[in-house]
Amino acid sequence: MPNLILLRHGQSEWNAENRFTGWHDVNLSETGINEAAAAGVQIKDAGLQPEKLHTSVLLRAVKTANIVLEELDLSYIPVDRTWRLNERHYGALQGLNKSQTAEKYGADQVKIWRRSFDVPPEPVDESNSEHPLNDPRYKLVDKSALPSTECLKDVVNRLVPYWQDSILKDLYIYNTVLVVAHGNSLRALIKLLENLSDEQIVEFDLPTGTPRVYKFDSDLKLNSFNYLGDPEEIQARAAEVASQATQK
Repeated sequence: MPNLILLRHGQSEWNAENRFTGWHDVNLSETGINEAAAAGVQIKDAGLQPEKLHTSVLLRAVKTANIVLEELDLSYIPVDRTWRLNERHYGALQGLNKSQTAEKYGADQVKIWRRSFDVPPEPVDESNSEHPLNDPRYKLVDKSALPSTECLKDVVNRLVPYWQDSILKDLYIYNTVLVVAHGNSLRALIKLLENLSDEQIVEFDLPTGTPRVYKFDSDLKLNSFNYLGDPEEIQARAAEVASQATQK
């Protein structure tokens, strides 16, 4: 029976600094490196052996995936990387400190920008270095598809075709598929997988470095899903994600 493992990258340097990251490329923190290694051990201890990997094109996801596969001694498995699994683009918020932004605009407004389903932040201009048009890794992507800002609804829309054409297809081929991506791109997948409402997914907090496993039957009907790891630690990590906009 096929398995799908969703893993948010380990803590990044900008996660540690409580900054809006989006499509900005940052490395893992030391904590994030340790989280990635621990996730690999948890996947191994669960008896799961990924046969195909999907990641975004951002370093924090790529590095997390590499560390996990090294722990599993599976660095040779095939990999697909796509911008469609990138974090949501935070527009003009990228690089800003979340708590300072909340002090300036109010916590309620920042929560709307961070977590609402269909309200994006202000966009960045095409001349801005934060616009993906100015990043060579997206030079082959249709210009009209590259965002200047996004809400979660936009992320769902860009993920649906990749889910249907790539990840879902691989679940018919491979016993276990691993997806290493980001808080919002994985929340978009979770919304699809668990049939969550717009309101439910807004309140869903996905902790870093914590594998979430989905088990399907032979017809790819979802049977069950659960996190791997200590429940109290997972709850603490999720609470940390929820509190980021108010951290000092």
